[in-house]
Amino acid sequence: MIKSPCIRECCLDDSDICVGCFRHINEITGWQKLSEQEQSAIVSRCDNKRKDQLLDTGSETTPEIDQA
Repeated sequence: MIKSPCIRECCLDDSDICVGCFRHINEITGWQKLSEQEQSAIVSRCDNKRKDQLLDTGSETTPEIDQA
């Protein structure tokens, strides 16, 4: 089982994509049922979306993740 990419900044956009972790609502709710291969692909895609967003906004830092 791969750790969820959730960063506890949950808010869905108009396409039902979380603005915190970049997963679709179906990927969020079905995370536990996905294979490790599917989870890995989702994490990779979300990482790419996060990097793209950082480039688009001109930000050079990543959001801090609450480790509590």
